Amino acid sequence: MTNQSQKAIGIIGGTGLYDIDGFENAQWVTVESAFGEPSDDLLIGDFEGHRLVFLPRHGRGHRIPPTEINYRANIEALKRAGVDRIVSFSAVGSLKEEHKPGDFVLVDQFIDRTFAREKTFFGTGFVAHVSMADPVCHTTQNVIAQAAGELDQSHVVGGTYMVMEGPQFSSRAESELYRSWGCDVIGMTNMPEAKLAREAELAYATVAMVTDYDCWHNGHDDVTTASVLEVLKTNTVHAKELIKALVPKLAALEAPFDSGAHTALEHAIATAPEHRNPDFVARLSVVAGRVMDNSGW
Repeated sequence: MTNQSQKAIGIIGGTGLYDIDGFENAQWVTVESAFGEPSDDLLIGDFEGHRLVFLPRHGRGHRIPPTEINYRANIEALKRAGVDRIVSFSAVGSLKEEHKPGDFVLVDQFIDRTFAREKTFFGTGFVAHVSMADPVCHTTQNVIAQAAGELDQSHVVGGTYMVMEGPQFSSRAESELYRSWGCDVIGMTNMPEAKLAREAELAYATVAMVTDYDCWHNGHDDVTTASVLEVLKTNTVHAKELIKALVPKLAALEAPFDSGAHTALEHAIATAPEHRNPDFVARLSVVAGRVMDNSGW
């Protein structure tokens, strides 16, 4: 297990990104979570002198579909491993002409249309409400953008990620609806992941890797798994290059970031200490331990 006093960078790998090159002293470590079993063991090691923790979101071999991912266990396990900043990689479809397959979109907003997932660490016996007005840590996002620019990778900063339940792809009517809302990309995995990262006071940013034009674009074939996987091969190579470039930059930043991500629970807990469920308190020790002594509203 990594040294808890040394804060680590967490990388969540989406479709196509199941490992990372360049690790030193790396090993796959089983990290138990108070919220069940994570998608896989965590790959923990040193990356160019910096502590890095990698988790394949779907598990090695892509075993777990989007709806069945235990997002709570994933986020809590990463925090248990000493992570305080996360870069999430996610394969997405494009809802705008200018976002071409192979492009990276550093989104800063989400629309959550998922409906079959556990979306919070809190509940009856321990209530909390965090702000999701700005769901992405702009400090982390700026570092990613800088690294992508230095690599001359095709990317855009800003955009809205429409998160659908899946596992089926969109109908044409749905795709056009999301386009009418002004969404930039569509995927199945960044919610509730981003919400849970905020509740756990982790700085979180997304690299949305475009694989296709969904099904709205008349000039392109309808999206298929085969076509997505072909673009993913190139995206994965570029993602690994980006990770190598961003890790030293992100590791150099001291927390708490001015985005406020590391203090998200400061005024979020509503339940007074004397009314908190002891079982809930114990379960939330990793997620909310920093603010457990707060009196609530």
